[in-house]
Amino acid sequence: MVALKSKYALRALIALARAGPGETLQIGTIAAREAIPKKFLEQILLDLKHAGLVASRRGQHGGYHLLRAPEEIAVGEVLRILEGPFVPLACLADGGHRRCADCRDERLCAVRRVFVKVAVASGEILDGTTLADVLSDPADRLDGERPPIILVKR
Repeated sequence: MVALKSKYALRALIALARAGPGETLQIGTIAAREAIPKKFLEQILLDLKHAGLVASRRGQHGGYHLLRAPEEIAVGEVLRILEGPFVPLACLADGGHRRCADCRDERLCAVRRVFVKVAVASGEILDGTTLADVLSDPADRLDGERPPIILVKR
């Protein structure tokens, strides 16, 4: 599951992308709009600042702004900054060079083969989706509508 910190980070970045190029938003404004605890948001924005995604400006018209265009910031990049590799099994982390403790032979592991496909597909989606894509998605509504829930057959 995606950590709450990552969800808040994405919401904050989307808010900054909505503000427009060169526009700054104060932490309090982002926190209020996105329902993010202000102290937690401060930590998140500091992490994003260290990663080179946002910058801060002091003064009366200060606040945070994006350092790159929304088209250049992928959701996968944000997740990796905050959470590290986004893989479903330990043996797929670090380029697949790690072995699961209970694995007899990773070349023959059927579970690994399934989750390699999951990792590749989710990576393509996450790295292929930018903040600009999220903003242009018709499901990104400001009118309070919720996106559809996807049901999975069991």
